[in-house]
Amino acid sequence: MTINRIKEVALNRFAQNGYDGTSMAHIADEVGIKKQSIYTYFKGKDELFLDVCNDVFANELRIVTNFIDGNKKLPIKDFLFNFLLHYKEQYEKNGYTKFWLRITFFPPTHLYNEVMEYVYEYLDKVEELLVPILEEAIIKKEISSSIEAKKATVAFLGVLDGIFVEMLYGGPERSNKRLDASWYLYWRGLSKD
Repeated sequence: MTINRIKEVALNRFAQNGYDGTSMAHIADEVGIKKQSIYTYFKGKDELFLDVCNDVFANELRIVTNFIDGNKKLPIKDFLFNFLLHYKEQYEKNGYTKFWLRITFFPPTHLYNEVMEYVYEYLDKVEELLVPILEEAIIKKEISSSIEAKKATVAFLGVLDGIFVEMLYGGPERSNKRLDASWYLYWRGLSKD
């Protein structure tokens, strides 16, 4: 169906080139239609971009939920480290995740509020999903009981953000270096030893 193809091409172009570096003409050329045909489905570039944002938001939440559901029985150390690795792998192979990270850090100025609604809703939901897992780890004595689960979750998301920055700016080698150092210190802060 043409609308799905338009959104697929737009997603990849926005992920690679950002909002400003993507034109409706290039999307139309890649889809194999005339630029005017896109306006049958979308009023303009903003509407197309926000529609793709909505799809990506839902997809990223689904990825996180599926990861949590499939891994929550792991020891907390393995769960959290695998969560970081999983996101890194998603970024390397998944256009949705590339788009998500790009717009999270570089939203179009005129769509900032709309994009940040998605971003904050996503962050709040991820936090809501992770806090009970960390609470359970405290009960099981997998991490120090002197640490609040909510603070440990927010700090974990900070580690994830740091890795995201290197994925966007530094590439695989730098993101691996950031992952190793950040994880080492984060885990030392959580562990009961």
